[in-house]
Amino acid sequence: MIFLLVALVNMASAQGLRPYAVVGDAIPASLTGTPGDVARGRALVVERSSTCILCHSGPFPEQRFQGDVAPSLAGTGKRWSEGEIRLRLVDAARLNAATIMPSYYRIDGLDRVGRAWQGKPILTAEQIEDIVAYLVTLRE
Repeated sequence: MIFLLVALVNMASAQGLRPYAVVGDAIPASLTGTPGDVARGRALVVERSSTCILCHSGPFPEQRFQGDVAPSLAGTGKRWSEGEIRLRLVDAARLNAATIMPSYYRIDGLDRVGRAWQGKPILTAEQIEDIVAYLVTLRE
């Protein structure tokens, strides 16, 4: 198990991604070493280009059209820990190989990647941390 974690860390840094370690079903440590910004995280979640609300709904009354193909984001912070949310954003396929949720911070082993996204993650480590910081506040 320790070898696997070390391999993941080394593989991430070799691809230009910040290293991280998966422990169980979570990435317990921040990708940036600092907490994210809640306000920036909320802005990213409700921004259609981040794709969150294309699939998810949530407590976003200003957004008229929200997704209904994925679970509501309401109560996310009550259902999962910060580390569990982080892993779901970084690489949801690690938890469910059949998921349609993108792996937002992974660049290897992906199929059908748009030309604009080849070789780079959809979100930066900072954006992941901002979204995590916001989602953990959603307790209801």
